[in-house]
Order: sequence, then C-alpha cells, then structure tokens
Amino acid sequence: MRSRIAPTPSGYLHIGNAFSFVLTWLLVRKHGGSLHLRIDDLDAQRKRPEYVQDIFDTLDWLQLDYDTGARSVEEFEDVYAQRHRLTAYHAALKELAAQPNTVFACACSRTQILRRSPSGRYPGTCQHKQLPLDTPETALRLIVEDTTAISLSSAAHTHTIGLGQIMGSFIIRRRDGVPSYHLASVVDDCTDGITHIVRGVDLLPSTAAQLLLAERLGGRIVQAFSAVRFLHHPLLLDTAGRKLSKSQGSTSLKQWRSEGAVPNMVYQIVALEIGLQRFSAQHRWTLDSLLEAFNPDIFPLDSPVHSHCPVVSESCNNI
Repeated sequence: MRSRIAPTPSGYLHIGNAFSFVLTWLLVRKHGGSLHLRIDDLDAQRKRPEYVQDIFDTLDWLQLDYDTGARSVEEFEDVYAQRHRLTAYHAALKELAAQPNTVFACACSRTQILRRSPSGRYPGTCQHKQLPLDTPETALRLIVEDTTAISLSSAAHTHTIGLGQIMGSFIIRRRDGVPSYHLASVVDDCTDGITHIVRGVDLLPSTAAQLLLAERLGGRIVQAFSAVRFLHHPLLLDTAGRKLSKSQGSTSLKQWRSEGAVPNMVYQIVALEIGLQRFSAQHRWTLDSLLEAFNPDIFPLDSPVHSHCPVVSESCNNI
C-alpha cells in the first residue's frame, strides 16, 4: 500500500483537511504501507509561502509522519514543487492532443459558462467549433459525452457517477497554458506509485474524471491508475450543514493553534467520525490509541469497474 496526503496551498488548512490527513495516516500505518506528501501547487495565483509553511506546521502539530516528500518549504520548492514535473504534464497533454476526437480548444471564460450553466457543468459551447488547439487564450478540454458514466464498486456499495451530466467536458489545460489539477494529479499519482487514495465523497466526480482521463491516456497510466483503490470518506459539516472548506471560510487550524488547541481535540473528532462511539466521551485519544482502535474494514474501498465511455467505448474495459 502506498498513499498520499495532497493538500493545496491556497489557504490555511482546517479541521476537514486534518480529518482526511489523519484517516489517510491511519489506513496506511494500519497496513504497514508507505505515505507520501505531495503539495498541489500548480495554481500560482492562489499559492502563498505562508500556506505552504502551514502544511508542514499542521502535519507536525498532528504528529503525522510520512515516508517520502519534502520536509520544509525550501526542500519543497527546490525538489518537489509541481513545476519540476511540467515536462511530464505537457507530454501527457501532447499525447491526448494527438488522439482524434479526444480534446478540443475552448475560449469560454468561467463567467460565460456560469451564465449558461449555473451548476458549472460545461454546456458544450466550443466543442464543435473546431478551434485550432494552439489558439491563444483557449483552454483544452477532454471530450465527455452526455451519457458518459464511471462506476466504482466495493463490497458495500456501488457508485455510478454520471460524469457527462455532472461535469461535462472538463479542462485539462487552462487558458494560461498551465496543466489542470486533474491531469497533474493523474500523472503524479502514477509517477509516485500511489495505490490507495483517500478523499471526501464530494470528490467522487473528480475520481470519475481522473479515471476517464487515465483511460484516454492509456499505456502505463491506465494500467497504474485502474489498479488504484479509493476511500471516499464522509465530510465534516458545520452547524449549517455545509462542508468545512477554505472557500466557506472555515476556522483554520492555524487559528486553533494560536488559541491553544492541542491535537487531541482533532483525534476526538476523528474517533467519533470513524465510529469509535464504544469508548466514553471522556476517553482521551492519542494518535497511537487511535491507530490501535482503528478498524479499516468499516471503510469499504472503492475499485473502478466497467464504465460507459461512448467516445472510446472499445477500450472502456481497461478501466
């Protein structure tokens, strides 16, 4: 087993991030696996040095060790920042662009898309315009037909994600020429040898998009990514029932620390969320006691199964 913690330095981390980090750590350590720290920093406009430092501060505060990855901001910038992998990302983009009926150029802005589609689903505006792929100020999108669906199955349930209806044709290269999160994530996970990915249930569409992208890339990418197993965990919600997130302004762990919070407060929340109610509310959890009590069987792992991908249906069984 090899998994990763993959935060984005676009804001200070919050309790929802901590829950996912601790759950990933528990799963890996329970199975004697390897844990990698990856920091997704391609979004240079939102990245700040203090946000990168906060990732290291948070992992240190939570006492979460990891086996590979940067140990400081300086080492991250010198060795592990995603700009060092741009050659691999662009090679993947070139491979997709060379395939017929796979990629198209899109001149739409986010504002224009939201006007036509308030849900954010791409309405297909540029899909049939046949703009040259090197048209300035255009994004590249992967073709996703309306009927495209991706399925994930475990012993407990099956998720069928109607990717065509939820997301539509999604961006693989932004208008500024930067590879998208989805493309970079797939390339990185395959390069880093990741076998298990832990993320929230809200990212099921992202999982579906990345599985489809890996299938289109084919070769070693689809071979590696189709073997990945996923843990889509429940979300922590605020008092209004909204998921805790940076965009919602959720209280940061940095603020918690400044107010004297100790990591045991996080462990208590994790214990409750992973079903350890058999212990009394007064039980003082440590990371070691959490690991001892953790039962990974309560989280069925999702595996990709046959999917319906109309553009390249003849190779869908590879997923």
